[in-house]
Amino acid sequence: MTDLVIRPLVAGEEHVFDSMPDPLPQLRQVAYADGVAGGGYRPETTWVALRDDRVVGRAAWLLPPGAIGAPWLDRFDLDAEPEVGAALLHAAHEALGGPGLYYAALPAHWRRRPEVLAVVRAPMAAAQLAGLVEREERIRCSWTGTPLPASSGRYDFRTPADAAEVNALVARIAEPDVLTGVETARVVSGIDLATDPLGWLGDAVQGWRVATEAGRPVGLAGTAGDACFPLLAYLGLLDEAARPELLAEAVRVLVAGGAREVVADVEAHRVAVLAELERTGFRQLRTRVTFAPPTSSE
Repeated sequence: MTDLVIRPLVAGEEHVFDSMPDPLPQLRQVAYADGVAGGGYRPETTWVALRDDRVVGRAAWLLPPGAIGAPWLDRFDLDAEPEVGAALLHAAHEALGGPGLYYAALPAHWRRRPEVLAVVRAPMAAAQLAGLVEREERIRCSWTGTPLPASSGRYDFRTPADAAEVNALVARIAEPDVLTGVETARVVSGIDLATDPLGWLGDAVQGWRVATEAGRPVGLAGTAGDACFPLLAYLGLLDEAARPELLAEAVRVLVAGGAREVVADVEAHRVAVLAELERTGFRQLRTRVTFAPPTSSE
């Protein structure tokens, strides 16, 4: 690696970052120049590795304006051996105050796609060589107009009385099925979407629905139609049997507000939830794998 140059960008060098072809063009990603214009990407938190003036590795950390957390590694592409990527990350970590979170965006079903594995093996290996540990995997799903299942009539759906009712139900739900944007809520505002969804979404409850059976609450869903795109932000159950109909009802709420597409994030190990999303007409859109610094016990 004697001919390798590793450095941060300087202002006006967006073209250097973009000179490396996008290895996964099928992913929906914000263009780097647009991210700089919006203030999330910054030259001093964007690093490149060059060989003979050609970019063979690039890493961009993201922190939206006004966020209270630390930047996270949002873009990391590598056209070289993993050791080059690890050297790039080590240099950046030293300058940025230490390693942080890396959210690796990947196409859906990436483990079963040889052409994707050929692209992602090197950067993922580099992240591990740089000391990061693979953690959770979350799948983003998208509904784009597939007819929704009809209601059985077993459950009723109503808007919560107020924010206090939402909070009371959230406190009873140990592990929500769907949490969309949980990483952003945590880093931008320090909010745990699983325990304080209104802290991120606001106190208005018009987009929420309580599922009841014989007057007894059995589930809670929260939608956000005025975010960057319509999404099912929260879905939690007190009775798993209510999942199919509450999920469909949440989509109907967004469709009534004009949504043509709805997104929902679910942890990859929640197989039953993923299956229900697919039965409701969602398809897997992409995956996000989290890498993090090791804990003190590791």
